[in-house]
Amino acid sequence: MRLTTRFISFLLAAFATLWLTTAATAKPPLVLAAASLQESLNAAADAWAAHHHERPVLSFAASSALAKQIDAGAPADLFISADEPWMDDVQKNGFVSPGTRVSFLGNNLVLVAPADSKGTIAIGPGFPLAQALGNGHLSMADPDSVPAGKYGKAALTALGVWPSVQGKVVRGDSVRAALAFVERGEAPFGIVYATDALSSKGVRIVAVFPASSHAPITYPIARLAASTSQDAEGFRLFLISAEGRAIFRRYGFLPHRPQAL
Repeated sequence: MRLTTRFISFLLAAFATLWLTTAATAKPPLVLAAASLQESLNAAADAWAAHHHERPVLSFAASSALAKQIDAGAPADLFISADEPWMDDVQKNGFVSPGTRVSFLGNNLVLVAPADSKGTIAIGPGFPLAQALGNGHLSMADPDSVPAGKYGKAALTALGVWPSVQGKVVRGDSVRAALAFVERGEAPFGIVYATDALSSKGVRIVAVFPASSHAPITYPIARLAASTSQDAEGFRLFLISAEGRAIFRRYGFLPHRPQAL
């Protein structure tokens, strides 16, 4: 009996050591995500943690900046881009784990103004945006690289307005930087995603750009080939699940049927 008791005690101690070692070496996923996802992805991370997982570490910036970090070898587990081209870049360079890329969210592009402003303007072909700006600036994410800025330039170009306003554009390094210019009253108008406008008490939506004026706004997610977190794939699947997508819809994202690329 004494031998059996000692043996059981030995096994319990061994299992305890194994569990402590595993717990010590386990780490939460590091997620690189487009700036427009700040509130919604934080809510999703909280919901994931409520399921008894370690809360993911979230890092937000423009998709262009994040893609360049990944291409330079930055360690991360998941990447969520605000457009397909930057995910294409990361995948082309071999940094995406095969079979894990899925486009799962959508958004709208809107024209915003400071919350206490009164002006209105209807968006359409040749609409008088330059006249409405006067001597002021149009705040946009960098139209040469940041997805929100690229969508905005495409929309203004399709509507025949870009040549008249391009000299008035103040460029933010992310869509949230573009939003901040308008919130502070430093620009009378700005172009951001609908979800950014809804997240802010400092701006109001003046008008929504026609979906036909720019490429569809889609958000792809993928696990990175260098991922080392055991929870990364589980969190990715949670985000594209019905429960995960419902969280994003609460923050104004469009329901987008998950589509593997």
